[in-house]
Formats: sequence, C-alpha cells, structure tokens
Amino acid sequence: MALEPDLDWRDEALGARIRVALWLRDEVGEGGTFSKRQLREAIKGKEQVDRRMRDLRPAGWVIKSYRDKPSLKPDELYLETVGLPVWDKEYRAAGLRQISAKTRRDVYERDGHVCRRCGIAAGEEYPGEQGSHARLTLGHVVSHKAGSAASPENLITECARCNESVRHLTGVQMDKEKVWDRIRELRNSDRKALFAWMVHKGRVATPAEKVWAMYWQLPAAQRDELRGKLHDLLQS
Repeated sequence: MALEPDLDWRDEALGARIRVALWLRDEVGEGGTFSKRQLREAIKGKEQVDRRMRDLRPAGWVIKSYRDKPSLKPDELYLETVGLPVWDKEYRAAGLRQISAKTRRDVYERDGHVCRRCGIAAGEEYPGEQGSHARLTLGHVVSHKAGSAASPENLITECARCNESVRHLTGVQMDKEKVWDRIRELRNSDRKALFAWMVHKGRVATPAEKVWAMYWQLPAAQRDELRGKLHDLLQS
C-alpha cells in the first residue's frame, strides 16, 4: 500500500475529507479522544466538516461517540480505528457510495427502525449495559469490495455495534452445513418462524415490536408520558 507521508492536514489545497483523516491520524491517533470543536478549529473554512468526518466510517474508520462508549462525555469522540488511507490516490473514493435520504428513509421504514441483526430499536439501551444506547445505521448485504450497489435490496438496517462486527467478518464465508445443523436443532415452532423470516427476507416483527421501535424514536419525556397513559389504560 503506497502511502503519501508528505501530505499535511494543514494543506488547504487538499479536500476536507482527506484533511480530516490526516488530522485524526496525526493529531489524535488510535485510542485518542477529541471534540467536534477541536476538529472545526483545525479544519477552518470548510463547510460540513462534521459530515466529512462521518464519511470516513464507510472506509473502515471507527469513530465512537458517548452513545457508543458511555465513558465519553457528550462532547467527546473516540478514534478507535484508523481505516483506509483515503489520502492515498488508490483509496480516495473508498466508502463514498452515497445513499440518498429517500433510500435511507425507505430502508429504515421497511426494517421497522430496528437492527435486523440483533433486533434492538433506535435509542434502546443495550441489555446489561446501562447508558449504552443503540444508534442505527445502514449496512450492505454484499460489501463494497464485491461491487455492491447502494440500493434498498442490498441495504440492511443495523445498529452501529452489529455493523462494526459484520465489517470485521468481511470475506468470512459461513458453512451452510453448520447453519443447517443449527436449523435442525430448533424446535418446530422456531423453524416455522425462521421460515417466515426467510420468505419475507427479514425478521417479521409483531405489532407490539413495531410500536416498540416507534416508541424508542420519541424524546424521553414523551416516552414517559406514553408509558403512564398505557399504565392507566391497562388499569381501566
């Protein structure tokens, strides 16, 4: 992999995404924390510099917020992994396949606003991890490396945690015989449920699960209000 060590994040002739990546690599480093304010102060005069940072994530850069890592303060970010060297010509387009707002909205709605891998809803707290809440994103059924398209058929709703886990498994092929053995171990009722998911190409949510996902998209105060109203309804 040919690197370009002479590139400097201070060079205003470089694109904002490249400058952000170089700044994170050189000034923050893996395992380091920073704030959006520090990023904006470093890369001045560039619009939507926060978005250019987010654009690094599809290229393998793992940048976590307090929602992913409870030990962080609300204004802190954590650079867990430096991904592909987007400053190198070979990788400058890495992760830049754009997903339109309409496609993103359609996929979220199709998937019921829950992670299709673990079933957690947006904003829901991970079991046993107080203060760690799920953030939804979109993953690819077939990875970029295999020439996939950013179409609804190739997109799946994932929480950030599952998305990162799947990324580490890229290129690992599951043994169909092992999967079949697991299917045979299921109870017949579970086999029927699994078959329904296969037919629908996704986990079929119950009406209560669909409302649960919608509920978790509301602000905390509104969730409290609805919980109280439901309590009263059940007591009536």
